Amino acid sequence: MDFGPYLMLAMLEGAVLASVLALMASGLSLVFGVMRVVNVAHGEFYMLGAVLAWVVSTGLGGSPVVGFAAALVVAPLAVGLLAAAADATILKRLDHDPERVIVATIGLLYIVQQATLMGYGPEARPVTAPFNSRIALPWIEWGEGGPSLYYPWGLSITSYKLFVIAAAATLVAALRLFMARTRTGLIMRATQLDGDMATAFGIPVARVHAGVFGAGAALAALAGVLVVPIQQAHYLMGGEALLLSFIVVIIGGLGSLAGTVVAAILIGMSDGVISVFFSPTLAKILATLLVALVLVFRPQGLFGARDR
Repeated sequence: MDFGPYLMLAMLEGAVLASVLALMASGLSLVFGVMRVVNVAHGEFYMLGAVLAWVVSTGLGGSPVVGFAAALVVAPLAVGLLAAAADATILKRLDHDPERVIVATIGLLYIVQQATLMGYGPEARPVTAPFNSRIALPWIEWGEGGPSLYYPWGLSITSYKLFVIAAAATLVAALRLFMARTRTGLIMRATQLDGDMATAFGIPVARVHAGVFGAGAALAALAGVLVVPIQQAHYLMGGEALLLSFIVVIIGGLGSLAGTVVAAILIGMSDGVISVFFSPTLAKILATLLVALVLVFRPQGLFGARDR
């Protein structure tokens, strides 16, 4: 097979990773953008989404479509409520002090992880995709009679992976519109700019922060539900996802949703291409090197605002 079809396949696999990363990192960026805190437990909310997807789909049984559709609703809602409760009972008492919140969310990380280990177990468990038909990908061949389409052997992608790309793109676009065009989004941005002034105008800042923390966790859980038919649910799966999310938000700029999307595409596509042609380890090394270069030459990230 020529190099071109392999490259197209690698880019499609990278697009799947970029889509999941964009969705998960958007939650991390949303929490930092509004509350100015770093949620170290974000990866565990992603893991909880995947584990709850297995619990819901297995518990319901029957058609994989029904179980997966139920998981798409139940898992983000349950994880979002858990995160909002954690904010109201723990982080609020710390006045959302950035340094103490980091320590508190590290503790939350271990509590969620160990509770999952005790209740769910150490095994990795699969969730059946609601649909998973294989779609052959065409390629253009240039011959004496001009260009013609043909289908190289083995060049294909599943319909579920295309669904993940479309679903993540739709959700991230909806989040951006929600923040920019709705009254609730305006309130969130008001609490970000001046919490005291927002309180003076009667905005319940504490409830807004709890809702934002829950929404960020729900986005991570949604990413976990979407990815679990591709990767099995495991109680340790949150660590690598958290690392990649931090890489994305640092490169894109903490608090910048547009930067998060661009960085997720950059990291996801490069990871897909380098993993296919070289090795996954090299892809992680280059991503970490890119973070170091961004921190040295543009500490606020590609789309972040410089502190005045």
